[in-house]
Amino acid sequence: MVAPYASAHNLMIRKLESIVALSDEEKQALQSLPIQLAALKTDQDIVCVGDRPSQCFMLVEGFTCVYKLTSEGKRQIVAFHVPGDMPDLHSLHLEVMDISMATVTPCTLGFIPHEALRRLCEGYPRIAAALWRETLVDASIFREWMTGIGRRESYNRMAHLLCEFWMRLRAVGLTQGHSFTLPVTQVELADAIGASTVHVNRVFQELRTNGLIRTTGAQVNIPDWEKLKEAADFDPLYLHLRQDDE
Repeated sequence: MVAPYASAHNLMIRKLESIVALSDEEKQALQSLPIQLAALKTDQDIVCVGDRPSQCFMLVEGFTCVYKLTSEGKRQIVAFHVPGDMPDLHSLHLEVMDISMATVTPCTLGFIPHEALRRLCEGYPRIAAALWRETLVDASIFREWMTGIGRRESYNRMAHLLCEFWMRLRAVGLTQGHSFTLPVTQVELADAIGASTVHVNRVFQELRTNGLIRTTGAQVNIPDWEKLKEAADFDPLYLHLRQDDE
């Protein structure tokens, strides 16, 4: 279901207010941004390698991923994004896309012309700084993922990814206690942690057997947050959330 037009602006304001206290004038400037909503189905590309976009998008509803393909067509997912994120902010300054982005679930996206964002940043330096911070946090998450792929076992990588999902979804009000909806397939999880789908299935079974998670369909429950954090070697510092303690 496509969210009302106003909710896209409100989501952006709520996200930026988690970083800086916005003045009434700054909020009004954000409310005035031209945002074109679009509903996309699952597994649709949003931007691809080689594209030269003239707009950025904000994720209003659903999940998206960032990925790259090898010459043999093998996919590596390098990030997932949740509502409130603006995954392609860097396209404001990098003319050609070097990665691809796609929907993981049915999504509502809010597209904002580059020119409108540039005018906003020129007129409101604190908003520009908050948007810059978003790209820095994306880079921080990427560094953590690289460390996991290079130095953690798949069991620990999966536990780490589940911890990250819970914390990021909690930050935008999409958790219920220590439960959350994870509408991501095992194929996509395998492409994210660098393992086979069969191995991801085994890892999930092991996590359930060890009492670290319970799953019902797409619903994930974390019975013991501290034990899952320990298994994941998870330190939320890299997410740079305001409320990163539990």
